[in-house]
Amino acid sequence: MAIEKILKDDASEEKGERARMASFVGAIAITDLVKTTLGPKGMDKILQSTGRGHEVTVTNDGATILKSLHIDNPAAKVLIDISKVQDDEVGDGTTSVVVLAGELLREAEKLVAAKIHPMTIISGYRMASECARNALLQRVVDNKENAEKFKSDLMKIARTTLSSKILSQDKEHFAQLAVDAVMRLKGSTNLEAIQIIKKPGGSLKDSFLDEGFILDKKIGLGQPKRIENAKILVANTAMDTDKVKIYGARVRVDSMSKVAEIEGAEKEKMREKVKKIMAHGINCFVNRQLIYNFPEELFADASILAIEHADFDGIERLALVTGGEIASTFDNPESVKLGHCKLIEEIMIGEDKLIHFSGVEMGQACTVVLRGASHHVLDEAERSLHDALCVLSQTVNDTRVLLGGGWPEMVMAKEVDELARKTPGKKSHAIEAFSRALVAIPTIIADNAGLDSADLVAQLRAEHHKEGCNAGIDVISGSVGDMAELGIAESFKVKQAVLLSATEAAEMILRVDEIITCAPRKREDRM
Repeated sequence: MAIEKILKDDASEEKGERARMASFVGAIAITDLVKTTLGPKGMDKILQSTGRGHEVTVTNDGATILKSLHIDNPAAKVLIDISKVQDDEVGDGTTSVVVLAGELLREAEKLVAAKIHPMTIISGYRMASECARNALLQRVVDNKENAEKFKSDLMKIARTTLSSKILSQDKEHFAQLAVDAVMRLKGSTNLEAIQIIKKPGGSLKDSFLDEGFILDKKIGLGQPKRIENAKILVANTAMDTDKVKIYGARVRVDSMSKVAEIEGAEKEKMREKVKKIMAHGINCFVNRQLIYNFPEELFADASILAIEHADFDGIERLALVTGGEIASTFDNPESVKLGHCKLIEEIMIGEDKLIHFSGVEMGQACTVVLRGASHHVLDEAERSLHDALCVLSQTVNDTRVLLGGGWPEMVMAKEVDELARKTPGKKSHAIEAFSRALVAIPTIIADNAGLDSADLVAQLRAEHHKEGCNAGIDVISGSVGDMAELGIAESFKVKQAVLLSATEAAEMILRVDEIITCAPRKREDRM
């Protein structure tokens, strides 16, 4: 007699070995997908969406690639999640975190095949990641006391972050730009105050940083093109009430003069509203919605600059930066917070006219104007710059800095290896495996650059047995180089996040011994 089935008809389950296999295979496949984007010589991916218009994205940002994939494998989803979290938390290292987790699983697969229990592997990994973190903590550099040195640290980090991105050709220019922007934030990690405007045309080199705020709008007709000591009212209100908008109402009139009266009444209503707005004593009115011709005339007569249809992102940021609040009713002017800035003027970038607010209340605000050959280039440049800005703003908060170029991984691997020698029992195999997974990162960096990775990593390992060694992979010359001299640096916070997230994700996937897939819901036939 057949045993009663617990699950529904179409649900499937995979137990033990098979479930583990499925998880490992999925996770490792994801790793192999993104690992070619790692390092200064990493390649990009073209992602084409299946939606309308088949939008194309060219990117090498790990989180962006993984976000766009539609994946069925549950273990692969865990990796995608950690790359997203890495992106939200510290903004960079999205590829590294996936690659490390994947390598840990690749090693774990061999151990499981050698009949070592997953829990043993997990506790070994736990010990190893703790040890690796301590190894980094002992070697961090912290220059927060010395402003000059710290600024050069920031420059190094910016250059290192950008060197694996599309901006690598002009990384000097962009590193300077990113550091300037972050230094203006004065320690806040609120990147809202840095606005990025993308304007196709020109080359990436023409990008620049502008203190102040730029709104991507034109100034209305017949209005002042330049205002000093501006008082700004930021509003979200309908300025098109000069139409009778009683839905479905019919107005019967017996002569043309009555129509004129209705029109007059509408104009009066609008004039009242504009008067209320002017009563705030402003000389610039920014509205998120439409401003009709008639109120625009009224504003122009009062020489108030009226800007309509400022998009939402723009207007929220404008309110934040000028220190005002968004208003929607104008009955009591005293309760509305106005924004202030020293000068509003119209500027040209490429073919477009934009409005520039300078000398804003919030001193840390600035706008980065990116120029580039096409939208794809601009989007990717924005992603790269965003990564750099995130890392820098995190570093300003947590000023600990490490060398880059595979150096931290080698330092960690060496310490972890020593721990494995001291640890009795089967755990030592897992700890050794952890160290092999760490070494995979410099190996992949070298592979992506087309170098002989086995040879280089062996040399690195030998170098690292000397005390206080700064050796890492110098991808440009294709040899082992001194990272301190080359100025390749990374933020400790990013490395730590990579290490901890990858270990936790690997552990989570290792714990799985059964995958249950639910049956798809049946559609009911509705007539």
